[in-house]
Amino acid sequence: MYSAGIDEDDRLDREAAGRVLRRAAQFLRPYRREVRSGIAMVVVSTGAVLAGPFLLRYGIDQGIVPGSAAKLNAAVAAYVVVAVIAYVSTRIQVVQISRAGEGFLRDLRERVFDHLLRLSMPFYDREKAGVVVSRMTSDVDSLQELVQLGLLQFVASILLIAGSLVVLALVSWQLLLLCLIPVPFVVFASVKFQRDSNRAYLTVRDRIGLTLSMLQEGISGVRVVQAYGRERVQTERFAHRNRSLYRAHMRSVWVQAWYLPVIEGASLLCTALVVGIGGRMVAEGDLTVGTVALFVLTLANLFEPINQLSQLFNTVQSSGAALHKLFELLDTPADLPEPPEPADLPARGPLSVEGVSFAYAGGEPVLRDIDLVLAAGEKLALVGPTGAGKSTLAKLMARLYDPVDGRVTFAGVDLRHAASPVLRQRITVVPQEGFLFAASLLDNIRIGRPDASDEDVLAALDALGLRQRFEALPGGLSMEVAERGSRLSAGERQLVSLARAALADPAVLVLDEATSSLDPGTEALVERALERLMAGRSVIVIAHRLSTAARSDRVGVVADGGLVELGPHAELVAAGGRYAALYESWVGGLAAS
Repeated sequence: MYSAGIDEDDRLDREAAGRVLRRAAQFLRPYRREVRSGIAMVVVSTGAVLAGPFLLRYGIDQGIVPGSAAKLNAAVAAYVVVAVIAYVSTRIQVVQISRAGEGFLRDLRERVFDHLLRLSMPFYDREKAGVVVSRMTSDVDSLQELVQLGLLQFVASILLIAGSLVVLALVSWQLLLLCLIPVPFVVFASVKFQRDSNRAYLTVRDRIGLTLSMLQEGISGVRVVQAYGRERVQTERFAHRNRSLYRAHMRSVWVQAWYLPVIEGASLLCTALVVGIGGRMVAEGDLTVGTVALFVLTLANLFEPINQLSQLFNTVQSSGAALHKLFELLDTPADLPEPPEPADLPARGPLSVEGVSFAYAGGEPVLRDIDLVLAAGEKLALVGPTGAGKSTLAKLMARLYDPVDGRVTFAGVDLRHAASPVLRQRITVVPQEGFLFAASLLDNIRIGRPDASDEDVLAALDALGLRQRFEALPGGLSMEVAERGSRLSAGERQLVSLARAALADPAVLVLDEATSSLDPGTEALVERALERLMAGRSVIVIAHRLSTAARSDRVGVVADGGLVELGPHAELVAAGGRYAALYESWVGGLAAS
């Protein structure tokens, strides 16, 4: 079932809104010239709009009388000039404000994306992937409307309302007082519209997210849907969500449907009062016909901006909430901070775990008081039941996480004191499933060392015996692998991961057993490449199969939050402890199959 609630985070109080505006102003500093130019053009265009009715009054009162053709022609010419000024200034202000706004969004996207890539694994453990992606999609999109035209309309509407009131007061304060009669109704309707439309639009936003989520889920799982004939069921579920979105949109339409006639009615009522009372004042000689015409035209300039401001309030509210969330994300500190004065890491040395304990955020301790030394060039296999913490221990040894207590050192240097780029040169993690980006094979391998030349990549492939395999593919190393490497098999994607690691040439390799999910033919190829990759390096293997552990120098058994056994395979089997039981069970399973 879907949630029918509205995200309260989308509503900002005055203090939070002030902080967001101040922060946004800092991002806009590089575009101060464009903003000033745009605002100046808004003032010019507003002045031109307000000048039009004055010229009309002059043309009617002074030009439409016998012998005054010259005055009428002058009024018409001036009106044309004012119209041209309004057109040019409006064009310039749209370009300048859009340039500043789009530049602001471009910089914001880059800052957020860069920050996301620097946040460490604990952040992604806490946050849902969909929520993180929505920061860069829906939240930035909600700003798009504001920076393109919304901000411009907001400033222009405020100036036009203020200017119109001043003009009306100067021309005839008596008629202005008449026009204030429907103002309380307009204010009440605007406040109610703001409240109701805000709720309605937030509901629409919530429903859009849920509908897109189901759409993405259906497309991602289309193979399973078709395999089990669930097309009709999934279509009905999507239709249910889609109808919910339709109802939310219709609620927002109904809110507008009652409010817009109120504004239109208030405008018509004021116009009728001005024409009726103003016409009587003209007959009595207190006003001119041109003044009444000026009043009617300026009233249109007063009520239309009020309508626009009410419509824009929700855009401003939504954009402010989106900016607030994006700034919160930018303020999220890295769980693995960079040291202020990085220590140098030697090229080789032992990797030591000293009294390490670890717990995920808000959870119980996963590991307690672990001590372990991985000698230079040694191969260590970590085994244990699912969820025992072997992967967590390996990640701590690679500083994908920091321990709660204790420390991890390489050649005597605490990993927390090493700069991240240098640390990744010394310790490289090869995941169980290699992730490939939508680029060429060459570029995907070069991720291991971005500054590597083509010759360096070829040398790494030669070292693993993989060059011929990749050059035989259509397009060779220039082949585009498509999104997530979909043009390659699982084994070929894993070979790319190994080639990356070879190109990085680390001192320590952390392997989440790379062959556990491959077919036998591909497994043999990956095994050969792995043997070459591991030669001369320290290796930590998260062993899913005990044949891997049997070939390691030492085996560590992780269970009950600790390293309960550690030693060579043969010794642990002979000792008859936990590892021996695991190994006996594994051998029995092979015999039964």
